[in-house]
Amino acid sequence: MTTPVDLDLRGAVGIRLVDATARDVATVRRQLGPIERPLERDPDIVIRFVDNLGRGRDLCYLGLNDAAFDDDSFYLLRGRFNAPVRVRIPFEQIGGPCEIVCERGLPAVPHLVAIVNLTALAHGVMPLHAAAFLHRGLGVLVTGWAKGGKTETLLGFMARGAEYIGDEWVYLDPATGSMSGLPEPMRLWDWQIRSVPGLASSVPRTSRAGLAVIGATTAVVAAVGRLGVLRGRAPGRTIARALPYLERQLAVQVPPAVVFGGRVQHEPVPIDRVLFVVSSSRTDVAISEIDPEAVVARSVHSVDHERLDLVATYLKFRYAFPDRPNTVLEQASEREAALLRTALAGRPVLQVEHPYPPDIASMVGAIDARLG
Repeated sequence: MTTPVDLDLRGAVGIRLVDATARDVATVRRQLGPIERPLERDPDIVIRFVDNLGRGRDLCYLGLNDAAFDDDSFYLLRGRFNAPVRVRIPFEQIGGPCEIVCERGLPAVPHLVAIVNLTALAHGVMPLHAAAFLHRGLGVLVTGWAKGGKTETLLGFMARGAEYIGDEWVYLDPATGSMSGLPEPMRLWDWQIRSVPGLASSVPRTSRAGLAVIGATTAVVAAVGRLGVLRGRAPGRTIARALPYLERQLAVQVPPAVVFGGRVQHEPVPIDRVLFVVSSSRTDVAISEIDPEAVVARSVHSVDHERLDLVATYLKFRYAFPDRPNTVLEQASEREAALLRTALAGRPVLQVEHPYPPDIASMVGAIDARLG
């Protein structure tokens, strides 16, 4: 038996790892960041690690090595990037006290962030697909659709001395008008590293060298794929399938404390300004004031989109157990709209339209001039 490891998401969600190896703890830390802290309350989520799960039992399968169920439980057999896993998730419990059971050594706990987000939502905290930073004493929230420029804005203000609050997911507390984030590793793309002053120095030299090799390989493969003689032939089709995989490798993950030189805000920060970033066909940056309600109406669908993988698995669970609904998940959009409306009420909101990829320095300079 190993000592349980507690994690605490800013008081909103408590997680306890039971019988986890050092490798299992490191896996969860990569997903949520270094948020280990003793809990002074019962955990909301218990993740228990075992050697064998559901093996030798009579199982009914959903898909090919995808999911399964027996009379009592639902099992996931495939994780991210089709990695084989064995995880038992009681979907009907998500949002309340919930115990997930995993076989040891898995590459990631499936749907962990989404489950944490629903638990926070059940506690009245709004998880928003966003970035946030503290700049000149102002807490700035940046939201928008994926690839809309959130991380680029965050990195641009990092170069201007801002403090990190969150990237990817930011948690809004409507009761206090404050926000906090997960210190999970930041995913930095090669072009971002080249574009933001000082960013390259935060990336380990070995990672930079690896990016250079992958970038050169990708360029060669793309050039070969453009050869007319290969189009429509088996080698050309193979190259077309390989390119997206290579392009996904043109990024590294770096802890925010390293990226921001230790300037990480660990306590909740007031929501002073809101940026709604939109990539567009424009060739310039256009900034205008908009109604917060427009951000609410759109952001709810953005969060829904980020939850699609979890919803797909939930539907398999409901197929297995049609009498075990989860009202937190099924009513999530309505709850999120109400919480977000309260959190943003009365706060200045700027819409930032920009080309993508943006000229980060120019975009951030224009935004900074409007923050006040």
